[in-house]
Amino acid sequence: MNRGQKGRGISGLWGRLACGWSAAFAALHFYWALGGEIGLSVSAGPLAAERPLWFVVVGLWGVGGLCLVGAVLAVLLTRSDLRGTPAASVRWLGWGVSAVLLARGIGVELMLLTGTGALDTSVSEEQRTWTLALWNPWFIAGGLAFGLATLRASRKPT
Repeated sequence: MNRGQKGRGISGLWGRLACGWSAAFAALHFYWALGGEIGLSVSAGPLAAERPLWFVVVGLWGVGGLCLVGAVLAVLLTRSDLRGTPAASVRWLGWGVSAVLLARGIGVELMLLTGTGALDTSVSEEQRTWTLALWNPWFIAGGLAFGLATLRASRKPT
């Protein structure tokens, strides 16, 4: 395998991981939108029990749809022919998704660990535990996958 092929393979790996991350998160939100309950109460708290229409439409179907768009973006980041203005837009989107996911994961993690910020008293101890142990690391993993896929896509093939 020559050097150029190896670079594309690594780039493709991170893009596939970002795509898988997005697809898994989309599937989870669609499962919840269709009435699934596993994991929702420790993620959404009281909204999980109430399920107001806005929460189902925006918070579950909407986030699931955005995750599918993220999966498409991740696939685009694996393409070796990313050149020109549309490619620059794809890379900017990749960096933006990475930054948002990392900011969400690291920011909330730090607030929970340090006890700073306006933590709502309706957030249960169980929610805090699951957020620290699962949700925030999940967002950080997605942010890293998108960031590394974008970094690899930003490099010229060798």
